[in-house]
Amino acid sequence: MTKTVFYTATTLDGFLADDNDSLDWLLTQPIDEDGPFNYGEFIATIGAIAMGSTTYEWVLAHNATTGEAWAYEQPSWVFTHRDLPLAAESVRLTTAPVTEVHAEMVAAAGDKDLWMVGGGDLAAQFAEAGLLDEVVVSIAPVTVGSGKPLFPRRFDLELLEVDRNKAFIGARYRVVGPRLRPD
Repeated sequence: MTKTVFYTATTLDGFLADDNDSLDWLLTQPIDEDGPFNYGEFIATIGAIAMGSTTYEWVLAHNATTGEAWAYEQPSWVFTHRDLPLAAESVRLTTAPVTEVHAEMVAAAGDKDLWMVGGGDLAAQFAEAGLLDEVVVSIAPVTVGSGKPLFPRRFDLELLEVDRNKAFIGARYRVVGPRLRPD
């Protein structure tokens, strides 16, 4: 059965990116590319991708700077309300709510999983709709004070697995559901 997984990294204080959408904090941390929670093993399980427009634009800008090509062969949905360039034939832009697109993404994933790449608000939309199964997060030993939060809303999670990969703590959680405020 296809799972929808938010695989990401965060600062110790819970931010995906700083106030300038920078990931400099992430790209300077030591990691074992073959260690626990590594990207290579993860991406091999992915059949389709979902991402928000800010994440997509960051990837496009990063690729323009480094000369890298679009890295994903999987069909990819970008949730946006703006007209953005297409990085590859496999990229689809959508303005539809996640509830209207999820089944199509799962079908495209086949017998593999759906990766909810980022950002945190989009991941929260999947979770609020009951469509996010797991959060797999690498926690970096750095704080940025403010920025784009990992999850901008309240959710209960169940810890399933934890390990260390050089500077990072890796953890896999099951999404239990929205955290209800007491009356």
